[in-house]
Amino acid sequence: MVSVISNFRSRCLLSRLRCSSHETLLQLQDGGGNLEAAIEQLLNVEKQMRLAGDVAGTKKAVTDILQLCFEAKAWKTLNDQIVLLSKRRGQLKQAVTAMVQQAMEYIDQTPDLDTRIELIKTLNAVSAGKIYVEIERARLIKKLAKIKEERGLIAEAADLMQEIAVETFGAMAKTEKIAFILEQVRLCLDRQDYVRAQILSRKISPRVFDADPSKEKKKPKEGENIVEEAPADIPSLLELKRIYYELMIRYYFHNNDYLEICRCYKSIYEIPSVRENPDQWIPVLRKICWYLVLSPHDPMQSSLLNATLEDKNLSEIPQFRLLLKQLVTMEVIQWTALWDNFKDEFENEKNMLGGSLGEKAAEDLRQRIIEHNIIVVSKYYSRITLKRLAELLCLSIQEAEKHLSEMVVSKSLVAKIDRPMGIISFQTAKDSNDILNSWAMNLEKLLDLVEKSCHQIHKETMVHKAALRV
Repeated sequence: MVSVISNFRSRCLLSRLRCSSHETLLQLQDGGGNLEAAIEQLLNVEKQMRLAGDVAGTKKAVTDILQLCFEAKAWKTLNDQIVLLSKRRGQLKQAVTAMVQQAMEYIDQTPDLDTRIELIKTLNAVSAGKIYVEIERARLIKKLAKIKEERGLIAEAADLMQEIAVETFGAMAKTEKIAFILEQVRLCLDRQDYVRAQILSRKISPRVFDADPSKEKKKPKEGENIVEEAPADIPSLLELKRIYYELMIRYYFHNNDYLEICRCYKSIYEIPSVRENPDQWIPVLRKICWYLVLSPHDPMQSSLLNATLEDKNLSEIPQFRLLLKQLVTMEVIQWTALWDNFKDEFENEKNMLGGSLGEKAAEDLRQRIIEHNIIVVSKYYSRITLKRLAELLCLSIQEAEKHLSEMVVSKSLVAKIDRPMGIISFQTAKDSNDILNSWAMNLEKLLDLVEKSCHQIHKETMVHKAALRV
């Protein structure tokens, strides 16, 4: 009975305190009383609510104090009260979360940039080290980094963004995490920190973009974090996929890694919104073709080349189909004729999506054509003179030898040059075990053939004898 009466009294007290808080707010809004007195009165209310353990009442008192400061445009007082309230003894987590979330709504309504930066820094200091407001802190850091970038302080903005490791945030939406990491990668690329950009980009698995967003979200089990909805300004998963691959193109472009650039454009090409719009997929498909031609010959390049040739959309750009067909066909390509046919298309790429193919692209294209021609010659000749090879490649003897040596060093080709005789041998040196094994295989095939022949002769003899008896 005593406990029931005690609970009833505490509820009545809390109700009175809430009414008092509301009256104070209304009084100040009507123009009566001063701000400091009103804040002092609300602080007393907040203390009573906090000590009583009333979460709703404490949140109401805290947000009312911030509301008073905001309506009075007392931005310095607002910052002071945020710090004061967050440091009060036994402050409730829910109250701090509500305070930070409400103060974040005031950021865009600040009168000037300095006031905005000061408010963001105050909220950042309050939320530092508190797991229950880690998402809010990440959003604050993103806003501050954007301001720094607009001022031209890209290095400072990149350093700020790298302080936050959003991949560990369980309650943050997947799209918001990806968008935050992509922003970190972009700032690193802008400051030309390519090593850190690569490390950050590896936090995103490309498979995450293939997830089906239409599937229903599973309800969180008891004890699991509830995942928040992403803000409205965060792009969709497919838009993030395009941003990711565009950033990776920038990274690989720095290293002139043409095959990886081609694979990035291939992934962009497979996005449904791109495939449905010819104005978007034609420039992307052109880039795929060019970077395939520029890529060194290897199994991955060969596989992508054949897969691209089978694409029906390639018929819309017949010149590029012809270019890829020439590379697949085992025939020597005349560099001068090819350059005359595709020079205009090559130079026109700078006006297309993605910009130019790079400063070294024309030189690398010639290199790839020479490599293709050497591979073709190696298929048709087991031995050839260096002079004849140079004639087929339209190069001097020294240049032909240089390109051939580079291919042998990179293990794209097996060849030996007899320089005194001027003869190139494309035959691979066989090990003694391989020679013996090949002989054994040949003998086995020969014996099988003899056995089958004897069987056929015996069969024909028996048939012939049976015919004579008849």
